[in-house]
Amino acid sequence: MRKLFIALAGASVACTAAAETLTIGVSQETSSAYPNWWVTTPNQQVASHIYNNLVQMNHQNRPTPGLAESWSAVDDKVWEFKLRKGVKFHDGTPFTADQVISTFEHAKTIEGVGAAAGAYVRDKTYKKVDDYTLQISAGKPYPLLPNEMSVLYIYAKPAPVEDFNAGKANVGTGPYKFVEWVQGDRFVMQRNDAYWGDKPEWDRVVFKPIKSDPTRVAALLNGDVDMIDQVPPPDVKRLKDNAKLRVVSVAGERIIMMMMDSNRDVSPFVLTNDGKPFFPNPLRKWEVRKAISKAVDRNAIVERVMEGNAVASGQIATIGMFGHNPDLKPEPYDPDGARKLLAQVGLKDGFRLTAHCPNDRYINDEKICQAIAGMLTRVGIKTEVTTFPKAVYFSKAHQGGERKTPGFSFFMLGFGTATGETMSQHWMLVHTWDFEKAWGHSNDGRFSNGRIDAYLEEAIQTLDEAKREKMIQEIGAMYMQDQAIIPLHYQVNIWAMRNGITYQPRLMEVTHAMGVTKVK
Repeated sequence: MRKLFIALAGASVACTAAAETLTIGVSQETSSAYPNWWVTTPNQQVASHIYNNLVQMNHQNRPTPGLAESWSAVDDKVWEFKLRKGVKFHDGTPFTADQVISTFEHAKTIEGVGAAAGAYVRDKTYKKVDDYTLQISAGKPYPLLPNEMSVLYIYAKPAPVEDFNAGKANVGTGPYKFVEWVQGDRFVMQRNDAYWGDKPEWDRVVFKPIKSDPTRVAALLNGDVDMIDQVPPPDVKRLKDNAKLRVVSVAGERIIMMMMDSNRDVSPFVLTNDGKPFFPNPLRKWEVRKAISKAVDRNAIVERVMEGNAVASGQIATIGMFGHNPDLKPEPYDPDGARKLLAQVGLKDGFRLTAHCPNDRYINDEKICQAIAGMLTRVGIKTEVTTFPKAVYFSKAHQGGERKTPGFSFFMLGFGTATGETMSQHWMLVHTWDFEKAWGHSNDGRFSNGRIDAYLEEAIQTLDEAKREKMIQEIGAMYMQDQAIIPLHYQVNIWAMRNGITYQPRLMEVTHAMGVTKVK
């Protein structure tokens, strides 16, 4: 594919001799320079350097003041945000409530936008009290509204997505200014010396996408980059033992799981043993979903595929996060129990299944799928694996079927939380899909349970934190009792870098140049 070169007028790619450049080799490239596109790690990674949110998340995923200095509940439906004074956009425009409202309203109109506009802005209304006071309402009690303000980035003026991708509209208030994006090669930013917050150490930052794990590691070893993310598990010990390098890690909040089509009567990749469409779809049966869970050896995946760089999971909410249920343990490996469950529902001889997975999105994603396929085949569910690059995979999973229905029957999904809490994961993943209300927008297995829906909708409006956490824990028990998903493990986020610099690891997996500092 021909590389697309975009740059700000007058911006020079070459650095001056005195300038200090930090080059980071990243496993994933942003899919858009528009900051409020899909809420994904590579997209937020870039956006967080150029733009700010009203509320920002620190390295522990805790909300902290951003463009809003403070916020408080006016009543049970309305939150008031006191905006930071004296802040200017990169073009010199003063920051006020006007840009917040114009950003949010513009984000609602962007066709094809993912979680940011579709799920976080759609039902909210805004009232400008004065230039530095803004009231936001979801029209109902909504304690998580401040957290959700950490997802959307504020820009100076609305513009078509194409203008952001072409470098014409990338004007934020962040610690770095946009310089250029050469798709497939580099994303370059220059320090904003007029930044309102703490000044980052680096004059210039270059994100260099290097999809191949061996190539990314080699780039670090050869000195082509200063730092890399997503260190592949087989290389962790080798890099730790290298006296010229430093490795830092943290147990992250991204869960890796398998989703299942538990809704359609006939699912496209579930077949009888003689290759015919299976009616009725066996994945609709609880016993079959439970059998699949019992057939998966999570400890083997953690130890052999991930080489110890993962934590086996039994629910969506990661350990230590708000809403984690300590009673929900990873399903023990029980192939005999899986076979018994299949036999109970007349499937002693099993059936045929295709597992779909990305091959360039999560750490060892394809290897994990191959391991799961072998485990399922051993209990009688004869499983093949089909993989796609992420650029194709997610659109197929979401609407690759007939009449833009979900395209897969059994498929991998990794899911974190950009809002610092687990409620968003739950209503996105296990609430019945409802496009108009943005419920279940990542529920591409179309799992549906009316009791869970009602309890989720009650929990999301519960202002009392202790009560809300208990409700989330109970919701976890409910969807795991139904086996809505097959949780596998939580990723461990690992970075490696040259000696002389260090990094404050982040639960959210994103790499922030602002967290890279020189060792004194």
